[in-house]
Amino acid sequence: MGSQIQIVMILMAAFVPMMVVTAFREVVSLPNLRRCEKNGLPMISFGGGGKKEPELPRDVKEAVSKCRAAVQEALQNRMSRMDVEMPVGTKFGIEKGRKAKTVVKKDDGEKIPSKEDFDASDRELARIFVEMFQPLGGNHISVVFNEEGLSNAAKTKWKGDSSASCNIFTMGRRSKNRSTAKKKKPRGFAAKMEAEVGSLSDEGGSGEAFKLPKDTELALFVAPGPKELILIEKICNEVGMDTLIVLLNARLSKIENFGSDGAKDLFLQEFEPVFHLRAAPQDVAPGCLLHRSYPGDWVVARKPKVGQPKVILTQPEIPTMEQCRAAYDSIELSEVEKGVENVLENVSGWF
Repeated sequence: MGSQIQIVMILMAAFVPMMVVTAFREVVSLPNLRRCEKNGLPMISFGGGGKKEPELPRDVKEAVSKCRAAVQEALQNRMSRMDVEMPVGTKFGIEKGRKAKTVVKKDDGEKIPSKEDFDASDRELARIFVEMFQPLGGNHISVVFNEEGLSNAAKTKWKGDSSASCNIFTMGRRSKNRSTAKKKKPRGFAAKMEAEVGSLSDEGGSGEAFKLPKDTELALFVAPGPKELILIEKICNEVGMDTLIVLLNARLSKIENFGSDGAKDLFLQEFEPVFHLRAAPQDVAPGCLLHRSYPGDWVVARKPKVGQPKVILTQPEIPTMEQCRAAYDSIELSEVEKGVENVLENVSGWF
């Protein structure tokens, strides 16, 4: 009975707004739904119901709010594999005093966010999710970065913050001794990617492939690339569906080869795109956005220089390139501006 009372107190606290300095630190946390079921507690209704017309968030605060609601809805439906994608370089306003550093492309002079901005944006998104799931307890939350420098930055910036309590790890790569390295034999893509798993080791330097702690209930993988996805596939098979796995800014649509049909099915079929807000294929739909907030439909919209995005396509399945092209071609010529913003200004700059 004591554990049930504690869970009820956690659930009550999870829905009490906290008075804080910024809007992003107003926590509307998520309950551990599986723990509720195991203890015979009634499910909590988040309200709503029925299918609504999809709406694009107006700013970053609303995007975070919609993302949180989508995650809650997915948890209610017992989903434990989620994919979340925010615009590249989004400034969430979590890390105060951070100044954007742009890089100017030599070919056309276009200004784009720097790698530091990309990394900071990914870290801020992870920070939002860590705070969102604090009712689980920080010792049950694992945040996994690709590089040691990224994980060290998170440890430094989140140190001493009780609302950022979690375990932070790195899927680090073992250094290779070039003097003793043997000449590589030609291998296919799948074999090469499988071999890379051996270079993703734990932080202790034991050389063993990274594994989640046994008491992990939530694992956040921050901006994993193709090499990391190979290991994440193995981790998903090891921990089973009782562990919630969330990919943050994995950019799965940009990956051309997952290494195996099983991995492709896992990441494109089993992982639910709970919240996506990104650029549509710009070669066929310039200046357009692609958005989905679970359990709603996918939306293609165009953001004009002035005003809110205009929805030009809505459908249950993620639009193909040809569907995006047809939607863009359907726009009245009077609505198509001559000067189309570049994709980064159109998405992250929109916030």
